[in-house]
Amino acid sequence: MAKKLKALAGSVTDNQLTSTIKESTQQIWLAGLGAYAKAQEEGGKIFEALVQEGEALQAKTRQSADEKIAAVTDKTANTWGRLEQVFEDRVARAVASLGIPTRKDIDKLSKRMAELTDVVQQLLDAQEEEAPAAEAKPAAAKKPAARKPPVKKAPVAKAKEAVVEQAADLLSAAEDAVKEVKAKAESVLP
Repeated sequence: MAKKLKALAGSVTDNQLTSTIKESTQQIWLAGLGAYAKAQEEGGKIFEALVQEGEALQAKTRQSADEKIAAVTDKTANTWGRLEQVFEDRVARAVASLGIPTRKDIDKLSKRMAELTDVVQQLLDAQEEEAPAAEAKPAAAKKPAARKPPVKKAPVAKAKEAVVEQAADLLSAAEDAVKEVKAKAESVLP
């Protein structure tokens, strides 16, 4: 540019030189403004393109992280599940070796005790029903009637009483066993 000006300056007068310099300066200024406008226009497009690429990269990264977290979570859950099962098995073996009944054993005893209670109650109800009937018969016997040979009811009544006593004893023993089992279980298990 300077060479161009010197070449023009050698052949041109001062006024022409001044006007040529002004024109060149004006062209340089306009070229700078054009470059600035072009950069500003292209810069916005580039910025938008960079934002879109960043969003896409963030989505891929988030998806990848979520997949890895899910895989680690699954492995951890499976490991904890196996660890819990191993622990439960070992505790069950230790409890069994100590002779401590399990919850299942206690539930079976409780169910059996309830059944025995029902049987004892039925026997007691049957005995109570027979007692008023036995009391009513002597009143009927006061009427003059033909004598019948005495019926041996005493052995049947005695047998029923014996069964009721045995059932009551079994029930009491079962209740004691359940209490003992519960006490052992509470002292060993948290």
